[in-house]
Amino acid sequence: MKRGPLADPPSTSSSVHKSKKHKTTQSSSTATLSGTEEYMNGNGDEWKSVEKRKTKHAVSAPQQGTPMSNPFSSLLQDGKQSGGEWEKVERRKAKKARKIDEKLDNTPPRFFYVNSEIVKRREAVNIGDIRDLVLHLLGEAAPQPWLKVEVFVTLFVPGILPEHLKINIQSTSATLNPNLPVSIPLPRDASAPLQTGPVVVKTLFGGSKEIVPDAPPDTSAKLPFVARTFSHACPTRAPGDSYRMHSVLGAFFQGPVSADERKRRTVASRRRRVDTKDPSVFVLTPAQMVENEYPLPSYLRDASGGREAGSSNEDGEGWAETGKPEDDETGVADVFAVDCEMCLTEDGKELTRLCVINYASGEVLLDQLVKPIKPILDYLTRWSGITEEGLRNVTTSLASARGALLDLLTASQTKTGRAPILLGHSLESDLRALKLAHGRCIDTALLYHHPRGRPLKPGLAWLTKKWCGREIQNRGDGGHDAEEDARACVELLRRKMQGGPGFGEFKTTTECESVFERLRRSIRGSASGEPGSGEGAALRTAVVDRGNPATWHGAGASRTVACATDEEVAKGVLQCIDDSDFIWARFSGLAEAQNWLQQKSATEDAKAAPPDANAIDSALKTLNAHVSIVHASLPARTAFVVFTGHADPRTMVELQARKAAFEGALRTTQAAGAGGGVGAGTVPEGVRWTMADVRALEEAVERARRGMLFLCLK
Repeated sequence: MKRGPLADPPSTSSSVHKSKKHKTTQSSSTATLSGTEEYMNGNGDEWKSVEKRKTKHAVSAPQQGTPMSNPFSSLLQDGKQSGGEWEKVERRKAKKARKIDEKLDNTPPRFFYVNSEIVKRREAVNIGDIRDLVLHLLGEAAPQPWLKVEVFVTLFVPGILPEHLKINIQSTSATLNPNLPVSIPLPRDASAPLQTGPVVVKTLFGGSKEIVPDAPPDTSAKLPFVARTFSHACPTRAPGDSYRMHSVLGAFFQGPVSADERKRRTVASRRRRVDTKDPSVFVLTPAQMVENEYPLPSYLRDASGGREAGSSNEDGEGWAETGKPEDDETGVADVFAVDCEMCLTEDGKELTRLCVINYASGEVLLDQLVKPIKPILDYLTRWSGITEEGLRNVTTSLASARGALLDLLTASQTKTGRAPILLGHSLESDLRALKLAHGRCIDTALLYHHPRGRPLKPGLAWLTKKWCGREIQNRGDGGHDAEEDARACVELLRRKMQGGPGFGEFKTTTECESVFERLRRSIRGSASGEPGSGEGAALRTAVVDRGNPATWHGAGASRTVACATDEEVAKGVLQCIDDSDFIWARFSGLAEAQNWLQQKSATEDAKAAPPDANAIDSALKTLNAHVSIVHASLPARTAFVVFTGHADPRTMVELQARKAAFEGALRTTQAAGAGGGVGAGTVPEGVRWTMADVRALEEAVERARRGMLFLCLK
């Protein structure tokens, strides 16, 4: 059999090349075609198989000269009648797709931890790394060096402890790296006899091996589904510092803006003009209010009562809140600058002066001194400017002063058709002194940046001198003046409106953005397929959580599902699977059963009652069932991610409350003593705070920041 034509099927193009080189005539071309015809007549079947791979143009190329029979006529006839040639191509494509699917089914992709990269890290995988992994899976961010991934679409569910899986993620050996993933033992059948010898565990590459445990294994499987589904638990570390743990949700849903995006925003901000008639562009988002511990109105608050839900005092006795704004508001909202001065009483800091200024006119609308109900221990004159003589004849109560402010807000909303905005510096302190929750706030401490970036906040006096060119709060021991501070806030907002969004920011300040905002700029999330377009985003995201996730961490998602129980969360996830590319959900039942959901409060009785062991066992079984159902409902080749975020925070919260109580008692003792120079020796024994307590708090915070990450591909 001849192999020449098979090795070089386009014989026509070959003859043309030769004719150009040797200046051959038309007859040489005809001779070449005749030779091709001769080969075809002798080996028609093989030639036909070659021609199926040729283009339509090559097959139907006409030839001039002596009429001859077309060697492709039968093939062309079949193509005209039944589309045979193109049908073959379609069959080949379908066959190739089936082969790819079979290969993926037979050798499914897996996650692989890159231990060599993890060893190079100075700390464990943090929440920001998990966020970047999600972005990489969804085709937006750069690949992560610590993990190799092959598919995308992910689901997040928090809430497990190492002892539930019979593992120890904190190695006691000095030669072992505590950040490396830990193998999870396979659960043993409860009906099988107790095994005291080697235990079978899964390896990183899908195999198994035997290890001899230090002690006989506990036969009770707390979370058998997790042990069977995930091969390893990767240690993680929540954000925070030496004395506190920062928000896990904030670290996951908020990330730094890339350098390219920062440049693009800088150019856009120079071209964009801020609407100087509408300051509402600078109103804090619910997430920002939660992060900065603002008292939240009931319509913004997380019904789950989690640690990220803000303060626990909004529903306490004597509190008030403004109404929910209408969805179809029109007009421009009024802005009222608010500043409060406080004194120290038996109940802590209480309101002693309230000043309200109209942003548009600069008119003082309200300026009242307030007499606290409890006896004043310290007037804090150096900061408040309030003296005993100044309050001697004052009879205005907190409720009366706050009622006057609420009347102003109600009248403004009636006049403009929009809920008014409150403006202040670290306004959450003023609102707590007023015992008032308001949903629309502008905070100059967040509007402007500290030179060293977040989470540091700039002082009002420094901001006024830096950006307004004048000094305030320079009366020495005479203290601050509420009207002066309120006017400084008004001037700072006006400067911001004139200078644009970038005014008052520094190059060293880290800019953050929502995960959903970043995904809208991704290639997969862009309708045009171009990075950065983000218009008509095709990437579908969903957040399923207790409370009202649409108002805070779910803001920006394509879909949010508000739930009241973990069972509703599981059902919400199942509803979103078919029409979502990325789902985030939280199961809070296990943490709730362990009394983890403590509010951020400095109360004296911060230590909660010990959790009920039966309630914990029931919560573990329920969590195991919910996670199992979610995993079973996922389509094939779905990335399934579970992260706990942090460990038990109760000891940390208890020590933080003791520290706050000591600091409050120390201030009270110093204010009551002659000259205010009383040392810690006069503080009651029960509220002492020693260096041993400081070290205990640091250790408790470090333990609370430990978490775990579980990865698998279905």
